[in-house]
Amino acid sequence: MKVNNTTQIMILIFIAYAVSIAVRLIWVYQFSGNDSFMWDGQLMINTNDGYYFAEGARDILNGTIAYKVDTAGALSIITVYLTKILPFSFETIILYMPAFLGSLLLVPIILIGYSLNRPYLGFIAGLFAAIVWSYYNRTMIGYYDSDMFNIVTPVFVLWSIIHALTTQKNRYLVLMIVIIVASQFWYAKNISLNTAMVFMAVVYVLVKDRNNIFNLKLITFALIGLALIPVYLKAILALVLFGLFHYKDKLTHKYIYPLAGFMFVLYLYSGAFYSILSSLNLYIFNRFFPAEVIQGVSSLQFFDVIGTVREAGAIPFETFANRISGHTITFLFSTIGVILLMVRYPILIISLPMVAMGFMAYKSGLRFTVYAVPIYALGFGYMVLYVREQLKLIILDKKNVKIAQILMPMVMVSLALYPNIMHIIGYKVPTVLNKTEVTDLDKLKAISTPKDYTLAWWDYGYPIRYYSETKTLIDGGKHNNDNFIISQILLSTSPQQVANLSRLAVETYQDANCSVVANTLFHQGKDTQLDPNVFLVELDDSTYILPPKTRDIYLYLPYRMLNIFPTVAKFGNLDLTTGKALRNMKFYPTNAVNNEKGILTLRNGIVFDSQKRRAYYRSTKKES
Repeated sequence: MKVNNTTQIMILIFIAYAVSIAVRLIWVYQFSGNDSFMWDGQLMINTNDGYYFAEGARDILNGTIAYKVDTAGALSIITVYLTKILPFSFETIILYMPAFLGSLLLVPIILIGYSLNRPYLGFIAGLFAAIVWSYYNRTMIGYYDSDMFNIVTPVFVLWSIIHALTTQKNRYLVLMIVIIVASQFWYAKNISLNTAMVFMAVVYVLVKDRNNIFNLKLITFALIGLALIPVYLKAILALVLFGLFHYKDKLTHKYIYPLAGFMFVLYLYSGAFYSILSSLNLYIFNRFFPAEVIQGVSSLQFFDVIGTVREAGAIPFETFANRISGHTITFLFSTIGVILLMVRYPILIISLPMVAMGFMAYKSGLRFTVYAVPIYALGFGYMVLYVREQLKLIILDKKNVKIAQILMPMVMVSLALYPNIMHIIGYKVPTVLNKTEVTDLDKLKAISTPKDYTLAWWDYGYPIRYYSETKTLIDGGKHNNDNFIISQILLSTSPQQVANLSRLAVETYQDANCSVVANTLFHQGKDTQLDPNVFLVELDDSTYILPPKTRDIYLYLPYRMLNIFPTVAKFGNLDLTTGKALRNMKFYPTNAVNNEKGILTLRNGIVFDSQKRRAYYRSTKKES
């Protein structure tokens, strides 16, 4: 089974990649005939945050924003390049990019198998990982988001470290730096995971062969890649060290420790470690060890958005196992494989940080399960081949052994893939907006200007900006205390209060250039902090003095938003001084079935008489 044939590896990658793309086309087949999901002759994307990156790419192409990473993001810039060189429309490229980029996960996984001289181990793992439940969800066609590549680059980093250590060749140290830089270019927070894997590489080196000069070289080069310094400085340092190590190899024993020490100081001085501590504080310390904050003024108690985001909450074990391996049995089977794999190949302890991040899902949300997928796929692949080898001890006939060794892996892989493929078939995620909703936003674009604001719930922030080209107060990246303001506007029964609060919030936000307008309006945390309840009553007065009007303001409430309105209401139906709900609000999702002479009959039996302004159940005629 030990093969070192590059052509064979390329064939295995091609087969696995083709399968990965093929299963992702199922979603296109399911929705391509539905006109309500089409716009500009193409299916629309199915993730809200994708419109942020699409807006950035479109604005670069239109020349309305600078061609810089910090203003658009890596995904937007890569999209721009692809749009310029490929013969496809912008809408087609953003639709299919997740499938083609996300499926690349199988490449480093197969290469890891190649580095271990176990190509079929990598093939089975790559094929499996690419379509596993949680990974598919974030790389399906239409899921145009940076998530499509967030896991791919760290696995490439993992492979580059393993390959450099197994080959002991200087040129792979340069390759490792390039991959680390690319990983952090795509997603800056990858620095934490990359650093953790380098740390585990240090542990492996100290235990395995601490006196091996090449291992010390690897640590030195890795620190260059991880340091938060300009790319051109990394290139200069890498080339200088490569020349020193390659052409003056006898000097390296004398200078390697001072060089490694210098790079470590540079790494710390660059602020890289502080960045890691920030991530640890956000995802671990605050979740597992919440701390109370003592302030001089009792702060207002806004509703926390984390409580309404499913991806940020703890999940049950069955969901956890399904998302990593597709089924609980496969998960347990793969767990054994991960343990045996690391016993057989200790170098794979470098991958433990990815497993650890996957297990963070219990507290930090299901989005983290994808990090464990590649390693558990390798564990699954190892177990399949391990069972295959054990057939020799069970079946004595050599001919039957060969047949069984071919059929058994196929059966095991098929059984493991089946629940994941069934999930893909049943995972019919609709587009973010339908054609009617986009048509409304397109009409809004025609009557508005780019300086105007459209107020809506944060889920719709990015799509509104993309299609109407107006500004928003909250969106997928900014949903904090200002959620209260939007919820209050949508809940209010007073047109005067809605008009005043909308104008005050927008003009204050624009003029003061504040990041959270609610904190500015209520003087949050200051000695002058206002009572929001009194403040909102004052806004219900037509004589309330408002800032001068500088732009138009629109409200956007699509019909489908009513499905999440009970959640939206939690943010505004709140006494901010106590954190308790103001009213005991009840929501009855239903549809209208009849409307005669102002009497509206709803599907759940409720009748609303618009003339008498009363509602009752038809069966009892009881007013409510």
